[in-house]
Amino acid sequence: MSPANAVQRLDQFKLPKGFRGRPAWIVQLWWLTQSLLFKPLPQVCYGPRRVLLRIFGAKIGKGVRIRPGVEVTFPWKLAIGDYSWIGDNVVLYSLGHISVGDHTVISQASYLCAADHDYKEVSFPIRARPIDIGSEVWIASDVWIGPGTSIGDGAVVGARSTVTRNLPSKMVCIGNPCMPVKGREMR
Repeated sequence: MSPANAVQRLDQFKLPKGFRGRPAWIVQLWWLTQSLLFKPLPQVCYGPRRVLLRIFGAKIGKGVRIRPGVEVTFPWKLAIGDYSWIGDNVVLYSLGHISVGDHTVISQASYLCAADHDYKEVSFPIRARPIDIGSEVWIASDVWIGPGTSIGDGAVVGARSTVTRNLPSKMVCIGNPCMPVKGREMR
């Protein structure tokens, strides 16, 4: 394809100034720390994981449980409320801010993607787009949550769902795309 009618030219891509939120050496130090210490710690090492995230600027509430294998791109763009759980091998792709409320569960193998690219521009610019997950939410296993979305307090998102739009509070939501199907009934 000739440059005159190109739809995507990656040689024109430029990372926005300050996009990472920290100098490159801190980013590299975090990635090294994550690989050697954070991810491989035994399951019961919730305290050391919380400490490592806080050292790198994350806002982590009390009693948070982060399981082995969790990946966090930029911890300084992460906030997790009190007593929330992050399951095994969850990816928090925090190019944009990710906020998780209190008493919320993000189950194993889920992926939260807080950035995208503007495909309508030839230079394919990257955009940080925050994710906001409320309190008392359950994200079941292997859920993909897209950039710029929010999930209301008390919602349940069914396994393997794909969240591409905001989801309301106290609803059970499932599917691809994820949609509310019924209220979250309590006994």
